Amino acid sequence: MSTAAQISDARARRNVMVLVAAQALLGAQMPMIFTVAGLAGQSLAPNPCWATMPVSMAVLGSMLSATPMSALMQRAGRRAGFTMGTVAGATGAAIGALGLLYGSFALFLLGSLFTGIYMSAQGFYRFAATDTASDEFKPKAISYVMAGGLLSAIIGPQLVKVTSDMMLVPFLGTYIGVILINLLGMTLFALLDIPRPERVQRDAPREGRSRSEMLRDPVIAVAIICATVSYALMNLVMTSTPLAVVGCGFDTGNAADIVTAHVLAMYAPSFFTGHLIARFGVEKIVALGLLILAGAGAVALAGVELEHFFIALVLLGIGWNFGFIGGTTMLARAHSAAERGRIQGINDMIVFGGVTMASLSSGTLMNCSGSDVQTGWQLVNLSMLPFLVLAGGALIWLAMRPRDA
Repeated sequence: MSTAAQISDARARRNVMVLVAAQALLGAQMPMIFTVAGLAGQSLAPNPCWATMPVSMAVLGSMLSATPMSALMQRAGRRAGFTMGTVAGATGAAIGALGLLYGSFALFLLGSLFTGIYMSAQGFYRFAATDTASDEFKPKAISYVMAGGLLSAIIGPQLVKVTSDMMLVPFLGTYIGVILINLLGMTLFALLDIPRPERVQRDAPREGRSRSEMLRDPVIAVAIICATVSYALMNLVMTSTPLAVVGCGFDTGNAADIVTAHVLAMYAPSFFTGHLIARFGVEKIVALGLLILAGAGAVALAGVELEHFFIALVLLGIGWNFGFIGGTTMLARAHSAAERGRIQGINDMIVFGGVTMASLSSGTLMNCSGSDVQTGWQLVNLSMLPFLVLAGGALIWLAMRPRDA
């Protein structure tokens, strides 16, 4: 590694430490919300088919804010964008708490939409880790930041156990806890050392490719497809899991434990995913992730005992890790610094657009497409198959292209 790369990576490692801490603390709110939002929605919604709509609204908020958030960070810097995300997270939790307090499903959905703005900002932690990193360190930087989710996987669901019934209104304490997490976590970003992008003069020629040109790049197109499929299928199954677990006769504590195992499995491989990518190549790791996602669906279809839920959700987390980090790495290697504001925003808009559709479909498949909970759960997992075929086919197409193409 050159001296310049070593200097760059010294700064990158400091930034990675800050982002790991943010992923651990602020990221805890996402497993908290995903554990209780569907259950709270089920009690507030006028129609059981809409039970997972709060999760869908959070993902929709993330999709809608991805491009503006990317533009804000390109113009004002990562610190400004991440701080804005925590403000939105606290605001969303406060509105959600009011929705629970007054029994208003519409207000609860509005709060979830604001939560999506935080979710969008959190999605850029992985890109921020690469801003000051050398090409060699980029996949490792992404992996380390994602590994910060290990602590969030422990903190979030355990806080749900403590807070979900601490007040007369179920889950109100959980949302108050989310407000406090955001207020505390925003102080971390004062420690970031990422240069603000240089301002581009209005009459200056645009550097790099346009969005449409980048989307026609085969590597970028396949990276977005694989990342979208990995994230959307993970969300499809995870959103329905608390409903399936409770519907099969287990309690909220069991659901929280399964979510803990799932989120641990999402982030634990991050300690070595970057090394696996460096050794075996990013395409092989993405392909492995898709195969593991298929395995998760197979286990879920095999039964509805607690061990089936645990094993399926652990495999789901590992498959997401390989597929999503691999797709992110492919994307990060395929664009220049001048292009990042354009392609990262549209990437996350597409990814979370897919995730929004998955979470909306999850509640319908779970509650309104079968005669009972088990049938709905089977339909959720069977629906993974065509999308896994799509992503796998895209990878094969990319691998078969002539190298000079």
